[in-house]
Amino acid sequence: MLMRTDPFREFDRLAQQVFGSQTPGTWSRPTAMPMDAYRQGDQYVVSFDLPGVAPDAIELDVERNVLTVKAERRPLELGDDVEMQVAERPLGVFSRQLFLGDTLDAERIEARYDAGVLTLRIPIAERAKPRKISIASTDSDRKEINA
Repeated sequence: MLMRTDPFREFDRLAQQVFGSQTPGTWSRPTAMPMDAYRQGDQYVVSFDLPGVAPDAIELDVERNVLTVKAERRPLELGDDVEMQVAERPLGVFSRQLFLGDTLDAERIEARYDAGVLTLRIPIAERAKPRKISIASTDSDRKEINA
């Protein structure tokens, strides 16, 4: 099971609405990225929106049961003769942490980046899947029960 805990996320969202976007290089803390998460069969699928982020600017780290996704949207490389008229897209570092439950297999996470969406597939650990246990008895019959 995925667990999500970020007590400052709503505060950051409110502060950004009140004070507006910060200029590049002055981020006080990484900005959260939107995500969807759902279970599909024997795995969890997590998708992060990262439009405009180059694949080489994305880092995935797992330490103990914490998965960290960090991405950086860099400014466009414009020539000296270009005068920016409107700059509303946020730049800088975006970060998100997910706490992975013990039932997930963090060793076998698969990642794919396509059309600005990073999709992670996190399998459920074999030890967490339901299994049948056979019961030995003094009779010659053996019974199976679900565990």
